[in-house]
Amino acid sequence: MTTALITGATAGIGAAFARRLARDGHHVVLVARDEERLWQQATELHDQHGVEASVLRADLATDEGISAVESRLEDRDHPVDLLINNAGFGNKGTFLDVPMADELTMLKVHCEAVLRLTAAGTKSMRTRGRGGVVNVASVAAFVPRGTYGASKAWVVQFTQGAAKDLAGSGLRLMALCPGFVRTEFHERAGMDAGNVPGWMWLNADAVVDAAMKDLARGKTLSVPDPRYKALMGAVNLLPRSLLSRASSTTGRRYGPR
Repeated sequence: MTTALITGATAGIGAAFARRLARDGHHVVLVARDEERLWQQATELHDQHGVEASVLRADLATDEGISAVESRLEDRDHPVDLLINNAGFGNKGTFLDVPMADELTMLKVHCEAVLRLTAAGTKSMRTRGRGGVVNVASVAAFVPRGTYGASKAWVVQFTQGAAKDLAGSGLRLMALCPGFVRTEFHERAGMDAGNVPGWMWLNADAVVDAAMKDLARGKTLSVPDPRYKALMGAVNLLPRSLLSRASSTTGRRYGPR
């Protein structure tokens, strides 16, 4: 059996990835900060699907947490075949309203952790000539949306660049860019998402199903819903100034995830 490692595994898209991969017969390594929730999730996945579900408590806002996950990815005796970099969060407020420490923590989790874990995972995978990485970004990557959008734009550019560099190695790398997903994301950030139209909300399991199909097809970018594909096409046609105004009144109050 193959093994998948999922960061931010206890809720939302990360939990949906864990359910889907365990159901498909993958052993899973679950990474998050809440050890109690990790063990509860691991027990459920093992009991329901008969796979090995191991737990790694790590805070990716710290060097120690990132290093712990790097070490697991570099373990040649227990190789990881699929890495899902899903851990992430949002900050409530506009630029200069958010404390600088929180902005820097976001860059640590969204950029540095993704860079280091992708490097650790792909180095090991490349020696075996197979493997995959899904870096969870957001449609916020394509519109002006403060530090959150900028960090997710970095994830997209980094992932597609790394995929190009590793072409022919047997590895697949893909940036996943969902829109608004019904998860704990907005509640944890203290964001009011009540003004988001109902049609814009996506189901986490459906997002993961679309992502896995796109990864199997060898795509390096996945926008997992026809509605958001259409919206992203329209974004390319709109003036930058209009996007900036729209983002300043909506997106920074409740960013997609």
